[in-house]
Amino acid sequence: MSGIVEGKIAVVTGAAGGIGRAAAQIFAREGATVVVSDLQEENGQETVKLIQQVGGEAVFVRCDVSKAADVENLIKQVVATYGRLDCAYNNAGVEGDWTRIHECTEDNFDLNYNVNLKGVFLCLKYQIRQFLEQKSAGAIVSTASVAGLVGSKNAGAYVAAKHGVLGLTKTAALEYGTKNIRVNAVCPGVVRTPMLERMFEAKPQMEAAMLGFEPIGRFGVPTEIGEAAVWLCSDQASFVTGHPMVVDGGAVAC
Repeated sequence: MSGIVEGKIAVVTGAAGGIGRAAAQIFAREGATVVVSDLQEENGQETVKLIQQVGGEAVFVRCDVSKAADVENLIKQVVATYGRLDCAYNNAGVEGDWTRIHECTEDNFDLNYNVNLKGVFLCLKYQIRQFLEQKSAGAIVSTASVAGLVGSKNAGAYVAAKHGVLGLTKTAALEYGTKNIRVNAVCPGVVRTPMLERMFEAKPQMEAAMLGFEPIGRFGVPTEIGEAAVWLCSDQASFVTGHPMVVDGGAVAC
């Protein structure tokens, strides 16, 4: 039985762990050849090994998504290796420092902007450019957040960047819809990732507080976000574009 992205060439950024690693593995399970990308080369290569161990095909390309030259090189490497690009999951992101706006440093705001927003912009730019050069259809998904839909105390820089991701997603969907290039986003709720664990280690009281926002009484797991991202990249989602898919256990329904 064929997978839902059988034969496609997919790139996943932020794939050294967490949601990105889970999504890369699901892309491979569903028949895609996966280009695993991250700044963390050792962990990124581990993702490649995990895919290869179960018979999938994957390679690693290092990329800092906040740098145009790196993102351009990533897409060039994909095409040089496999001849084309079919779909992409722009997942690389950082949490930065969680502070009130009047305490937020310029460096913290810049970090969130450069990675979480500019990084998505650069990925969209070079991925869409490649689809246009190929004269082919394409599908792109970016990781936003429920913080891209609502405000969140002590996370102004992060919230601003994730709102921006959704703005870029909707605009790109409108600009390239007639070219059969679909652009969507996933909006995770609170998901058990290394990023989340770092937050809980720094501020243990946050765990119980954040769990209280989840109506189903638990945090999400990376595969639950990865499944949504892969589906959005598949032909099963052929009439879906410009959509912020919420995968949050009901948090924003409150």
